[in-house]
Amino acid sequence: MREIDLLRTPEYLEALNLWNQGLFWEVHEALEPLWIRLAGPDRALTHGIILLAAALHKAKSSSTGGWRNFDKALKHLDGIPANYQGIRVKALVEEVRLALERELQSLPDFPLL
Repeated sequence: MREIDLLRTPEYLEALNLWNQGLFWEVHEALEPLWIRLAGPDRALTHGIILLAAALHKAKSSSTGGWRNFDKALKHLDGIPANYQGIRVKALVEEVRLALERELQSLPDFPLL
């Protein structure tokens, strides 16, 4: 697969809009068709973001389930640079971690470069 600018894909554009609205299950749904087609680090990044969104969605009903998905996301994001494909990956992970620790009292930002 050729290199693509993930943030310019319709799937990521929709996912970012949904993230900013706090619609985390829908983020997962928006990115999944693209994730299936990706390979390498782009696939790992997208899978990690899907799992971060799933963690936030699940945390609404189960703190344990939220943390479980968060831990899964970290495994996919391990090895992805702190800044990759226009996304501040390390900052995104910290945003989600803080939101989970604070029991979703505020929505996490999706930090871009």
